[in-house]
Amino acid sequence: MLNRLSRAIVKNRIAILIISLLLLIPAGLGYIHTKVNYDMLTYLPDEIDTMKGQEILKEEFGTGAFAMFITEGMDNKDTAKLKAQIEQVNHVQKVIWYDTFADLSVPMEILPQNLLDVFNSGDSTMMVIIFDDTTSADSTTAACTEIRQLAGKQCFLSGMTAVLIDTKNLADREAPVYVGLAVLMSVIVLSLAMDSYIIPLIFLASIGMAVLYNLGSNRILLGQISYLTKAIAAVLQLGVTMDYSIFLWHSYCDHLENNDRDQAMAEAISDTFSSIIGSSVTTIAGFIALCFMSFTLGKDLGLVMAKGVVIGVVSCVTILPAMVLVLDGAIRKTSHRPLLPDIGKLGSFVSKHSMVFLIIAAIALIPAVYGYTHTSVYYNLDKSLPDTFDSIIANNKLADEFDQQSTHVLLISADTKEKDIQAMADEMKQVDGIKYVLGLNTLKSTSIPDAFIPDSIRDNLESENWQLILIGSRFKVASDEVNTQIAQLQTIAKGYDSGSMLIGEAPATKDLIEITDRDFAKVSAVSIGIIFLIIALVFRSLSLPLILVAVIYLGIFINLGIPAYTGTVLPFIASIIVSTIQLGSTVDYAILTTTRYRRERTMGTEKHTAAEKALNSSARSVLVSALAFFAATSGVGMYSNIDMVSSLCSLMARGALISMVCVIFVLPGLLILLDTFINKTTRA
Repeated sequence: MLNRLSRAIVKNRIAILIISLLLLIPAGLGYIHTKVNYDMLTYLPDEIDTMKGQEILKEEFGTGAFAMFITEGMDNKDTAKLKAQIEQVNHVQKVIWYDTFADLSVPMEILPQNLLDVFNSGDSTMMVIIFDDTTSADSTTAACTEIRQLAGKQCFLSGMTAVLIDTKNLADREAPVYVGLAVLMSVIVLSLAMDSYIIPLIFLASIGMAVLYNLGSNRILLGQISYLTKAIAAVLQLGVTMDYSIFLWHSYCDHLENNDRDQAMAEAISDTFSSIIGSSVTTIAGFIALCFMSFTLGKDLGLVMAKGVVIGVVSCVTILPAMVLVLDGAIRKTSHRPLLPDIGKLGSFVSKHSMVFLIIAAIALIPAVYGYTHTSVYYNLDKSLPDTFDSIIANNKLADEFDQQSTHVLLISADTKEKDIQAMADEMKQVDGIKYVLGLNTLKSTSIPDAFIPDSIRDNLESENWQLILIGSRFKVASDEVNTQIAQLQTIAKGYDSGSMLIGEAPATKDLIEITDRDFAKVSAVSIGIIFLIIALVFRSLSLPLILVAVIYLGIFINLGIPAYTGTVLPFIASIIVSTIQLGSTVDYAILTTTRYRRERTMGTEKHTAAEKALNSSARSVLVSALAFFAATSGVGMYSNIDMVSSLCSLMARGALISMVCVIFVLPGLLILLDTFINKTTRA
């Protein structure tokens, strides 16, 4: 069956190329029209209060997003004019400022001091802008973009939507550079490893088509993807599927010695398909494990990348062979000797010093595990952007000039009595870090007469079923202080209404911290379990899965432990994604070496000699594979100004090299040391 399919691919190579080129048209259209989500908090589970509350805001108040707008050095009349302009922007529901409660002709001093402090600080004043849609909605981002255009240099728009706009602009600007860097670095590595100058370009053309098919199909299969997935999917797919092209080429070259090119390619396709199925399954398993996260960003990235690996396999055994055969003349004219140094004697060196390398690994494990468990992470999403961006400058202005770093929104039943609301607000004001508590009934409790409160404010703060209360906090999102504060506010609110909900960026981020902590343990267990099972079935062994997973996890501990010693703070998602991908994509190195070792031992070869031969036969493939993965991701890691993208790519690039070192220098020693145990727990 496989042989017939291989011959059919070779025979119909021109048709395959024509079809593959035509498919680029719908793939390109799908890619262009795939919606990109820049709001990480929308991937939280729908059933938690912060997400339910967002829906209530939208359904009952016709809103979902708030922003703070700061002006410096503007007199009240100019500020009022700017406020009126902002109110005319589409999808701006309401702008709350001093003149919302009193005419500008009325002295500010008649307003309560605590209310004045909310809107004024020195020569700066602040407005609260309420939008009619959610934080990441296209309408809200368009409104914020227009507001920025209306504002001058002395005006600053803070809030999550402003952060998302800056993230989008930066990600869209950098994305083409990511692909360019990945291609450039890959060409350099492949030029060293391959024996033709044009073959790296053919590899990249084939993989590039597979990448576009993958990203284009997201429009139909998923509807939208996260900006993080869009940013790294192409380079990651390039890194993890490059091996397949190399396997096909080497097999083709081997078969050319005794066959014509058509027959050689048919046999190469059969050989490659059989060998890369096992390799791709572990990689796919790693990505599928991400789908078990409650924080569904993992599912977003996992599905896209698992699909990408499958498409990469199909492309490798269809499009690539067709390209190689059609361009055979050009390949021959650009042939050269591989430039990588000969590492044929490496197996003998490692085999002779296997115990030394095991001792070094055992010693390295202690600081690696310590660093792994003590690496700091951040959860505040604005930390991923440079400090020079407008949204970050605005957020810092809000903190420095108004002593406010986050805003919570409390939803409480409309049936709650006015005196209870006032008592609750008084309790909340005593919580450490609370600057103000503003709601319809808290305004009534000040010296503002009830008649002074406009109907528009009533509509924005009270619906048929809910009252809305804004709570200003002096504490930064994702800090221990704000999380403690949120817990105290929730306790107070539940005392007055058990169905109350505290929502906003800080409460949602607190949920994010708790959910991803649980996700990490779950995903780690799932990825280890799936890959353990795959290896156990491949080798029919109970011991080899333990050994191979242990070797790669040594590399993971080292990789994710290094930041603890360099003082690097990682984005919260890094440890989950990197450990899973590093395990799934680099355990192939260990499988390749172990397969040859077991073959030699089955033939009766002495264990040290078997380890030597296994390493000699696999070291070059492992080296090229790791370098290809490193090349695809390292350039993006060094270039990107989005820390979340930069950190992930840098960690994956470094992880590939560390796994390579562990497989080459540590695995042979373990196979030799545990040979008797392996034989007893492995079926021949």
